Amino acid sequence: MSVMKCWTGATLVALALTGPVRAEMSVSQSNDPTAALGVDIATLLGQEKSALGLVTPARIQALTTPPALRGVKTKAGDPLTYDTAWLSAQPAATGGAEFQCLATALYFEARGEGGKGMASVGEVILNRVDSGLFPASICGVVNQGGSGGCQFSYTCDGASDKVRERGAWDAAAKVAKALMDGAPRNLTDGATYFHTPAVRPSWSRKFERTAQIGRHIFYRAPIRSAMN
Repeated sequence: MSVMKCWTGATLVALALTGPVRAEMSVSQSNDPTAALGVDIATLLGQEKSALGLVTPARIQALTTPPALRGVKTKAGDPLTYDTAWLSAQPAATGGAEFQCLATALYFEARGEGGKGMASVGEVILNRVDSGLFPASICGVVNQGGSGGCQFSYTCDGASDKVRERGAWDAAAKVAKALMDGAPRNLTDGATYFHTPAVRPSWSRKFERTAQIGRHIFYRAPIRSAMN
């Protein structure tokens, strides 16, 4: 709270107390050493009241209203929606190796799913990085292989990884940048796996389904405790 707001609040409280002070002095005529102090306070408050009377209501409102938070969007371009308006409002995005790995994964895995669809896949990748159960880097997660093949099929399907849709790439880059800058991951509820409706992998029957966004269904591994 600003100094001006503190002063204004204290003044208003003091004004509210002016009445009782005057009333007390009117009924008590003793030689109480605090009586003179009460008169001084009443005089001072009268001056403060007169001074406040010269301040316009608009000025008081301006002084007592906290400043608006910068960078917070609450309309159609809310950062959580990743909609067309939000994408259009973002500057072109570039970055290093980790950024390139994330943007490329979003492009090849979900470029037909719009900004929200790409963001949901991005959440899975970052959730894996943070989980401790997968590689601890974005590129490590994206390029992870195993006995069952690649985690992200585009990395080992033999097809060209050349970007051919510039608009989709620009959108993927903006979403990747936002996620790496700390955008809230609230689309998939902590998911670390996903698949399309065209398949039904065996693990999906054991994992907890958290969301379906576009043509992707999201899951997280079941929580294990010492009792199971």
